[in-house]
Amino acid sequence: MQITKQLALFLENRPGMLARVCDALAAASINIYAIATSDTVDHIVVRMVVSDPAKALFVFEEHGTLVVEDDVLMITGDNKPGSLAKLAHKLAGGKVNIEYAYCATPPDAKKGLMILRVSDAKKAMKLLNS
Repeated sequence: MQITKQLALFLENRPGMLARVCDALAAASINIYAIATSDTVDHIVVRMVVSDPAKALFVFEEHGTLVVEDDVLMITGDNKPGSLAKLAHKLAGGKVNIEYAYCATPPDAKKGLMILRVSDAKKAMKLLNS
């Protein structure tokens, strides 16, 4: 578990935009560890955790893309029933709010990767490590 940077990109909601983002990252040899999108009528927000956030930020700004950085928790955890419930209860007990989360895990994998945006990342780390 670690605190890492998440980049949130604001893009036009039209075909090919995500492809262009992924092409730019690939050209810079930056790997995407986690990605989530949410859309509105005219734009899309792409949240991602990448292998080199500082370099990715430079790449996106060079292309004129609006990017916001946030601290998030990147957690590798067990892929079994109740794992998220256990984390959520620890955070709730410490009065740390989960603002949003995203993850994906193959059904047969023993571990999965989860990204949590919380109200206090440092406090959350202490709670989850205790």
